[in-house]
Amino acid sequence: MNNFTYYTPTKVVFGKDSELQLASLLEEFHCKKVLLHYGGGSAKRSGLLPRIENILSEANIGYVSLGGVKPNPRLSLVYEGIDLCRKENVDFILAVGGGSVIDSAKAIGYGLANEGDVWDFYKKVRMPNACMPIGCILTIAAAGSEMSNSSVITNEDGWLKRGCNTDYCRLKFAIMNPELTYTLPEYQTASGCVDIIMHTMERYFNQAENMELTDGISEALMRTVMENAKILKKDPTNYNARAEVMWASSLSHNGLTGCGTDGGDWASHQLEHELGGMFDVAHGAGLSAIWGSFARYVYKDNLLRFAKFAVKVHKIAASGKDLTSLPEEELDALALAGIKAMENFYHSIDMPTSLHELGVDVTDAQIEELAEKCSFHQTRTIGIVKKLDKADMIEIYKAAR
Repeated sequence: MNNFTYYTPTKVVFGKDSELQLASLLEEFHCKKVLLHYGGGSAKRSGLLPRIENILSEANIGYVSLGGVKPNPRLSLVYEGIDLCRKENVDFILAVGGGSVIDSAKAIGYGLANEGDVWDFYKKVRMPNACMPIGCILTIAAAGSEMSNSSVITNEDGWLKRGCNTDYCRLKFAIMNPELTYTLPEYQTASGCVDIIMHTMERYFNQAENMELTDGISEALMRTVMENAKILKKDPTNYNARAEVMWASSLSHNGLTGCGTDGGDWASHQLEHELGGMFDVAHGAGLSAIWGSFARYVYKDNLLRFAKFAVKVHKIAASGKDLTSLPEEELDALALAGIKAMENFYHSIDMPTSLHELGVDVTDAQIEELAEKCSFHQTRTIGIVKKLDKADMIEIYKAAR
């Protein structure tokens, strides 16, 4: 078991009509003017935006609005938000939406609280030392950004998708009403469920001597999301299923499922970030499209872990309770069966397991570019289960075609 620090300062207000507590939450921070930041899809379809505006007006809290956040949030809109907030003397940012809106809000918060170009923080030239206070009303259960320290932004100049992780950007509060996710399209719900599961899988697949408690939480979380994703495919307004998925979204990415590990692998995310940057695909769908090929490429480097995933998450029977006593041939068969079972689940909720199914038919030249960018021009490797260099990345992208 590794040493760890677990830090989750975000206040969570969860349940039906929880958005009605917005004014009292904002008053705790004595804010005078709020940036109301949103995408435009689910927030508008649910009628949520007008309700928020009424709440702010009745509480005599000023606000300005900036919509238009895209699924892979753009740096150009971040710059626009920074300029607007400075012009309007905004002192609090309220994100209304999912991970993309929250990530964009975090980037705006960094830009307001620090000198210089905010993109410097994402290309790792320097690190921020502050962030404007941020809260959210969650309308999409997926990224877990409402309780994480991460933000991912896409720069249209070169279509680079990069992240910045610091505790400065952690939200002051997250309002989470599962009813606000009822209007999500089926594809977006399914893609969000993949993202949630993958945040836990990235931490679960590692090379550490893991804590059984953390493993048990991770395994239960993955099973819970898989079960409820299938329910939501048939019954999208099932409150209990929406609530399970929404809470799993936060727990999957707030650090809990990584306690005691080495931090996890994250290669699938890095590989997908380049797909998102180049082809603007939904993040969860990109992850499901790449994961099987990644897993088959690396599984022998931690065979026992992949076998445990098959047994504990997918309930595939082993010949003995103690996996460490099984012959390598059986561990290998279990590992491959677990990978296949995961892909079968993705298909059961209409998620892709290849780039072609994702709607992306990549050329060799594009794969070369993807790997070149993912390796930061051959200056880094990715992954923990197996260290992957540019040549490895090329092979995984090819296998995923």
